[in-house]
Amino acid sequence: MSYRITLIPGDGTGPELTAATKRVLEATGVDLEWEVQEAGVDVLEEKGTPLPDEVLASIRRNKVALKGP
Repeated sequence: MSYRITLIPGDGTGPELTAATKRVLEATGVDLEWEVQEAGVDVLEEKGTPLPDEVLASIRRNKVALKGP
């Protein structure tokens, strides 16, 4: 069985921290699929909201998310 997780790397150190967390979770041997979504300051400037509807839809669909700072 595979588990799909919404991954929101975040801003600043977020991408580095979520990449490390992702490696730790993958080391468990559990079959994980990552659905990467962008949110935060850069998205706010681009789309006018820090949390676009598609990000919320992904979280609702997957029922779980990992968000970096």
